[in-house]
Amino acid sequence: MTKLAAILDQIDSGSVLLPEFQRGYVWNRDQVRGLMRSLYLGYPVGSLLTWEARADGSPARGETTAPSAHRVLILDGQQRITSLYGITRGRPPAFFHGDEQAFAGLWFHVGDETFGFCPPAKARDDPRWVDVTSLFTRGLEPHVGLLNANPATRPRIVSYVERLARLRQVLDRDLHEEKITGEDKSIDVVVDIFNQVNSGGTKLSKGDLALAKKCAHWPGARAAMRTHLDRWEKEGFFFTLDWLLRNTSAVATGRAGFGALDPVTVADFQQALESAASYVSQFLDVAVGRLGLDHNRVLMGRYAFPVICRMLRLAGGDFADPAAADRVLYWYIHSALWGRYAGSGETVLNQDCDTASRSGVDGLIGALERRRGGNLAIDGQDFAGAGQGSRFYPLLYLLTRVHRARDFGTGLPLDTQLPACPTTLRPHHVFPKAVLHAAGYAPVQVNAVANFCFLTRETSLVLAKHEPAEFCRAVEARHPGALASQWVPQDPALWRVDRYPDFLAARRELLATAANRFLDGLRSGRAAGSWQSLERLTVVAAETADGDSRANQLMTLVAELVGLGCADPAVDCEVADPATGEVLAIAEACWPEGLRPGQGNPVILVSDPAETDLARLRELGYEAFTSADALRGHVRRRNQGPAAEPPLEGMAADAQITATRM
Repeated sequence: MTKLAAILDQIDSGSVLLPEFQRGYVWNRDQVRGLMRSLYLGYPVGSLLTWEARADGSPARGETTAPSAHRVLILDGQQRITSLYGITRGRPPAFFHGDEQAFAGLWFHVGDETFGFCPPAKARDDPRWVDVTSLFTRGLEPHVGLLNANPATRPRIVSYVERLARLRQVLDRDLHEEKITGEDKSIDVVVDIFNQVNSGGTKLSKGDLALAKKCAHWPGARAAMRTHLDRWEKEGFFFTLDWLLRNTSAVATGRAGFGALDPVTVADFQQALESAASYVSQFLDVAVGRLGLDHNRVLMGRYAFPVICRMLRLAGGDFADPAAADRVLYWYIHSALWGRYAGSGETVLNQDCDTASRSGVDGLIGALERRRGGNLAIDGQDFAGAGQGSRFYPLLYLLTRVHRARDFGTGLPLDTQLPACPTTLRPHHVFPKAVLHAAGYAPVQVNAVANFCFLTRETSLVLAKHEPAEFCRAVEARHPGALASQWVPQDPALWRVDRYPDFLAARRELLATAANRFLDGLRSGRAAGSWQSLERLTVVAAETADGDSRANQLMTLVAELVGLGCADPAVDCEVADPATGEVLAIAEACWPEGLRPGQGNPVILVSDPAETDLARLRELGYEAFTSADALRGHVRRRNQGPAAEPPLEGMAADAQITATRM
């Protein structure tokens, strides 16, 4: 048995650390509150599993001094110990990586003995709220003095002091500690033990396991990878460690599977990582400058990057000429449009890496053509999806950028920078949402991809409530050709609300024609060298109109669920079948890793059940909800009663099942 206070002191001294293969801190406020409540009430909070390892063979996070011959690494209990350390010390431990707001600002109500993350204003209104961190860092005296000085709390000062003293005494709790020792306990053995212990909780993924093995010999591997991920995030692109590891594997081994990294030496892995990061950045520059894919929402086909990295490696770091680069872009766009890597895709990735090694990009294009029955041409119906999560939404944005589409308000190309006024674009509904809702169109029709265009923020706000029959005539008169530059049909009869379905059909055909012409130019090499580099633009979400009740409800729901401890969801996103690549749903909101990352099944909220393959989603492990109230009730039930106690590591948390993440 080990006292909690002693464990925290050992973290301060640097003798208790975290193994490098462990992921970072993932708890939320609800779990932190549940832990403190259990400690205060004397409930069981689980045991601690540690590994006594040699300093020269067990990479660890949090070292601040020269390592001793042996140190203790936390295998099971990281979330609990980190939470307690952060609350009682007022800062995260040295090995921390995550969101420290999860345990910052915890308060204790001495009247009803509850814990909460209440705002300071609420605490000022009720003197019985006590800052828990302050209680541990400053001691009892200042808080007792405040309670005794207040006429409202003085009558019960004795019981209040007793409760505060009991709270401080949680650090005297004994925690059962099991230790793994012995020279035969290699990191591979320990990682296997870790996964067995966490079989019901947050298991290490295959990527984590592969990275753990590399960290055994290169402790800085994870930090080096995060440096690249952080750099791309600053540029507006969000990738995962697993994704970067696949790119690294493709460079080092010619295979995208994690297992291929096992025999790769540390030196070769380091070199491959730097090369992969360079290739990714190089291709991102092309995606922005050549295709205009300048933000995360429209970066299609990110799972094709390992194959692209492999091709760049084989080509010596650069493509032979602009025409060769254009053929790679042709393949890249089509692989994204047809869901080449829509599922877990490791087998397909390895096949394509092999094809790239044997036959280059022409072989990859041929493989796609065979899969599509010999024809990669885009049909108007391919633009029939809905929402910004649709697979063809990025293609619409790409066409808008490469054709230098014009703004309806100024008549100028959208990338024209006016003096002292940087261009900010917004996705805009040609037929405004409020107008279509009033006419009785369903959400899937309102948010059709063919109803989107891109305008400057100022123009979008002006046109948001005007019917197309009104503003299209004015735009055509003032700026001839501006409508056509965004593939708006020229027949004025199609600008009427009652002809909206016909408008969509006509615009889809125009978009398909433009897409095929551009893509054919990439494949043939006719466009190589004739283009000007596109500048990065700022694209922001459309402002919610007062009449768009559904969007307002969704924003309210998301804010409420995040407040209840849920992760931020992906909104308006496409969910595909991992086996076939077929689109199963356009989700209003989706939590592919569970409402709390790594805990529970993926969750999806859809507005149109008739357009959703609910049966297949459930087969894939999704918890599907068709109303905001049903999802809200589900989350609240989870947070009530005994179920509100958060599952601790190694205890009964639901297994993670995902259908769309690689």
